[in-house]
Amino acid sequence: MEIKSGSTDERIIEATFTLLQKEGPEKTTTKKIAAEAGVNEITIFRKFETKSNLIEIVKDHYLQILIDKLEEIFDFNEDDEIDEFLKSKFYTISSLPETDFSIIKVALEEAGDIPEKKRLISVITDTILNKLVEFFKLQIENGKIKEVNPNVLAVMCFSIIFQSVILWKIYNDGADFDTDQYGDDVLDILFNGIKCD
Repeated sequence: MEIKSGSTDERIIEATFTLLQKEGPEKTTTKKIAAEAGVNEITIFRKFETKSNLIEIVKDHYLQILIDKLEEIFDFNEDDEIDEFLKSKFYTISSLPETDFSIIKVALEEAGDIPEKKRLISVITDTILNKLVEFFKLQIENGKIKEVNPNVLAVMCFSIIFQSVILWKIYNDGADFDTDQYGDDVLDILFNGIKCD
C-alpha cells in the first residue's frame, strides 16, 4: 500500500505506530487510534477494514523504512578497510534515532506466529547479516582477513551490534554506558584477540 505524505492514511498509520510503541497491540484500540489521528473511527474501518489489517500495514510500512536505512548503513565499497567499516557501522547503529529503535522494539515484541510471513525481527536480522556476510567474503577474497567462515564472523559482529547496542538502547534507557569506548574495546578484541603473546 502506498502511503501519500500528508494523507489521512498517513495520519492513521503514524497514530497507530505511536500507540503500538506506548501501549502494545492489545491495548491499542481503533478508538484510541482515531483520537490520536484526529479521524472518525469509521474512517479507520473504511480504509483498513480491521485493526489487525491496519497493524500489519503499519508494521510493513515502518519495517520497509528501517530495512532501506539498514541496507544503506551496511553498504560498502570494495576498498573499505575492515576496522573502519565495522567501527562506522557500530557508531551509526548506536546513533540511530529513537523511531528506528521503536520499530525494532515493536518487532521484538511481536506476538504470535505469522505463518505466511516472516517475523519482522527475522527480516531485520537477515538484512544486516546478509550485508555483513557479503562484506566479509569480499575481505577474504581481497586477502584483507584470513580464511574464516564469513557466516560465523557476520553472526559474531551482528551479535555485538545487536545485543550490545540495539537491545541496550531499547531496554536499558538509563544505563551508564559509553558506546564509543565499548565500540573501541570490542573492535580491539576482534582484531587483536584475547590471548597474551
